Amino acid sequence: MAKLSFSLRLRQVAVATLMAGCAFGTQAKIEQVRFAVDPTYPPFESKTPQGKLVGFDIDLGNALCAQMQARCVWVESQFDGMIPALKARKFDAILSDMGITEERLKQINFTVPLYDTHTQLIARKGSGLLPTPESLKGKTVGVEQGTVQERYAKAKWQPHGVTVVPYGDQAQVESDLISGRLDAVFTDAAQAAIGFLKQPQGKDFELAGPIVQDPIIGPGTAIGLRKDDAELKTALDNAFAGIKANGTFDKIQQRYFATDISIQK
Repeated sequence: MAKLSFSLRLRQVAVATLMAGCAFGTQAKIEQVRFAVDPTYPPFESKTPQGKLVGFDIDLGNALCAQMQARCVWVESQFDGMIPALKARKFDAILSDMGITEERLKQINFTVPLYDTHTQLIARKGSGLLPTPESLKGKTVGVEQGTVQERYAKAKWQPHGVTVVPYGDQAQVESDLISGRLDAVFTDAAQAAIGFLKQPQGKDFELAGPIVQDPIIGPGTAIGLRKDDAELKTALDNAFAGIKANGTFDKIQQRYFATDISIQK
């Protein structure tokens, strides 16, 4: 029943997007968009030693703003506090690898799905760990607070003797994995493969077992918006259609990922 309800919600998002496209010629001009990001999550977003925000989501947001002829403003925020802060109008939109889930749709709206990466376990090489309750029983798994990975791990693994430890940001999760306080980390596979596992400190670790697919994790990633912000949704949906059509999105994703993360229809 939950799957049916979620599918209905996604169809409603698609219908709203179609209607938004029809209204393209009459939409109001958006002058500025304040995007929230968590800068501890490379390759999606991180900071250089000079303090500059960089990453896939940053490039994507800048491309969307350029298409809209609007100014991008970046607001740093911890991931688990983004939805309350969005609702409190501390920024206009969340562009921080946030997956569309049924639970989040109760609180906020989303643009059309932008891309889809997978969720997977990271563990020490040779550990033999798998993303199952049987394999992880008695183990300690780290997750970033507020993520679909936290929700899945607590729902599917914690009741079966797995200790799930939430952290305020991804850097803390990785630090405790390296130190041995954690047996595994449950995270975005693309973030792990191109971020942590490419760094010297990640050399002893690997993606463990198959990808995890579940309605809790959701069908893809989009920009989170307030439910009453229809104008911004229309503008962002149309801008995304524009950068998909002119090849800009493909150029950005090829800069960061070895595989195609486009939504497959």
